[in-house]
Amino acid sequence: MLKPLHLSRNELSTYVARQLATFYPDGLGSDAPVVLAAHMDAALARLGRCINEVRWWTPNEFDHLHSTQYTLFLYYLANTIWKATGNRTLCTKLFGLNKALNGIDLFYEIEMPEVMFIGHSVGIVFAKATYGNYLVVYQNSTVGKNHGAAPVLGEGVVMYAGTAIIGTCQVGSGSVLSVGTHLINTDTPGNCTVYPGSSGQVVFKKTRRPGLQDIFRL
Repeated sequence: MLKPLHLSRNELSTYVARQLATFYPDGLGSDAPVVLAAHMDAALARLGRCINEVRWWTPNEFDHLHSTQYTLFLYYLANTIWKATGNRTLCTKLFGLNKALNGIDLFYEIEMPEVMFIGHSVGIVFAKATYGNYLVVYQNSTVGKNHGAAPVLGEGVVMYAGTAIIGTCQVGSGSVLSVGTHLINTDTPGNCTVYPGSSGQVVFKKTRRPGLQDIFRL
């Protein structure tokens, strides 16, 4: 079972409740400490699945001072509470807290994968799209809708810094977007690396080496 390094489970619930009270001193949601405590174990179990798959992280340990781990924790906590209770006020505050602390726009209603890795959260925006497992996203990247249409990302998609996937994109499993690549209403064949082309069209090349093995315990 996932073990918080510096705080007990009860202390972690109190810690989050105090952060929320600091950022939102409106007096609303006085039951937040109770609700947070009630769903802490479920959220930590989901976070643990993710932490245990990342090579760089010690299995079964959660450091709330590690910004990427805390980013994932706040999402899993908000999403867990939302699905269990529908408490929009508390979940909205958790969403806002994550944005304020970590610079990420990740709404609690979005269904993210069981296993993912975020390499620097600042500037990342996730729309309500379909996300495959073993997703990797780096800073200043966006998954967004176009005229209401959202992308579908297969398993093992990697988005390096400054990339975007917008609109009706079917992004095949194993697609790697190189720095600055934008997919707009464009599909990828999968198992490829995508580069910006000189004419404005993207270029697909076969991926020489599966980089996911450097990140996850596959």
